[in-house]
Amino acid sequence: MSARIINGNQIAASIRTELAQEIAQLKSKGVMPGLAAVLVGENPASKIYVQGKVKACETLGLYSEQIALPANITTSQLLKTVQELNARDQIDGILVQLPLPDRINAAELLLAIDPAKDVDGLHPLNAGKLLSGQPGLVPCTPAGIMEILERSGTPIRGARAVVVGRSSLVGKPAALLLLQRNATVTVCHSQTEKLSFVTSEADILVAAIGKPGFIHWDFIKEGATVIDVGINRLTREEDVRAIFHEPAEALDQLAKKGYVLTGDVQPEDAREKAGAFTPVPGGVGPLTIAMLISNTVRAARQRRGIALHSKTAEI
Repeated sequence: MSARIINGNQIAASIRTELAQEIAQLKSKGVMPGLAAVLVGENPASKIYVQGKVKACETLGLYSEQIALPANITTSQLLKTVQELNARDQIDGILVQLPLPDRINAAELLLAIDPAKDVDGLHPLNAGKLLSGQPGLVPCTPAGIMEILERSGTPIRGARAVVVGRSSLVGKPAALLLLQRNATVTVCHSQTEKLSFVTSEADILVAAIGKPGFIHWDFIKEGATVIDVGINRLTREEDVRAIFHEPAEALDQLAKKGYVLTGDVQPEDAREKAGAFTPVPGGVGPLTIAMLISNTVRAARQRRGIALHSKTAEI
């Protein structure tokens, strides 16, 4: 059996088309949704992520700005920047790119963001709304996972779902969203005993553990839908050979680019045993940015008392 590859780029493109129409309607009413992305320091990966988010906003006609701050900024200075963005009516969404330098109090910073502008869905108020089943701003990657499942026709109601990873950014909110869709959900983590036994019973398996190729043949139920959230950069030949059964193509990429991107799931095993799976790259990643824009549009509507109506609005 060869699993169906779920094309995240196509799903994200469909969502962007819907959002472009919604944004055009808002602009015709004099509403221009706006996103501010705050970047601290010179982390190359973070710079790429922020630039991609800002560019996506510009493409769809949103107002966006990138605020680049030096790596030696203090927590109090960063808090002042956030407070200024909270006060600006032009800004509907505030994104502080993680990770932050270790000396920055990230918890204090995220708490300072106006919950109505918290497009990452990490403020305790938004987390509480998700827990209690109230509508609110939901973390972008879990929201994207739900879009992938629903738009790919994956049955969720009554399905056995296992989430590997318990982070506040992905694992916990993904489990809650699946539970709201009436899946039976188990959350696993590094301390779970007989992990492969648990995951091998999953109709829907979400891997968000941050370890390349960790989920392999024994972890996957025949015919399951596997959602690979991980994105890991391999830069050494020995690491590539340790992950891939047939490494020739990956080694060619390594030679050309200097790195190979892979997820938390062993891709060849998923292709052979799963019913459907998301590749890395081109799976969950594109949905994260699409849902960030969706959250920004949602925040713009909610802040102005405009009814929600988009397909992505009910997440």
